[in-house]
Amino acid sequence: MSTTTTKTTGPAAAVAHETRAIAPHVLERLRAVDDAGRVRESFTDHEGGAPLRCCLRRSRAGERVMLVSYAPLRGWAGERGADPGPYDEVGPVFVHGEPCGGPEGTAFPVALHGSPRVLRAYDARGRIRGGRTVELPAERAGEVDGLLAELFADPGVALVHVRAVVFGCFLAEVRPLR
Repeated sequence: MSTTTTKTTGPAAAVAHETRAIAPHVLERLRAVDDAGRVRESFTDHEGGAPLRCCLRRSRAGERVMLVSYAPLRGWAGERGADPGPYDEVGPVFVHGEPCGGPEGTAFPVALHGSPRVLRAYDARGRIRGGRTVELPAERAGEVDGLLAELFADPGVALVHVRAVVFGCFLAEVRPLR
């Protein structure tokens, strides 16, 4: 998990947040049997560039990766006794084929920028509460912190999922530090 306290200015200044990769214990389970109930095999990513949800960076050419099915809201809801209902989506994510060192500690990794993203907010019951679409190039990466702080300024927002707009894939989870 990458935890960074982010300070912003303006009306959302008091809301800090942390960006989280998929937790190591969840990755261990997904590498054995994914959330679709299937055993997946790792493969060599000859070209590199796959968005890795275990360390929040792009894969490098020659790394062993896996494409697994993951239900990102399921684990969060289970920790809280919530039922995400129809929002319990299962989708594809890339992870390393073997345990890695995790994120390098950036608040919201620059590697997640460039392509259109949606910041999807959820309430404490696991229901969608709103969101924002964003397309920020790497050189404007810091702007996403302000957008996240705006979402978390709503006290009803319990977490935000960052997803790819085109593929709909889960990229990272962001939680407020309250």
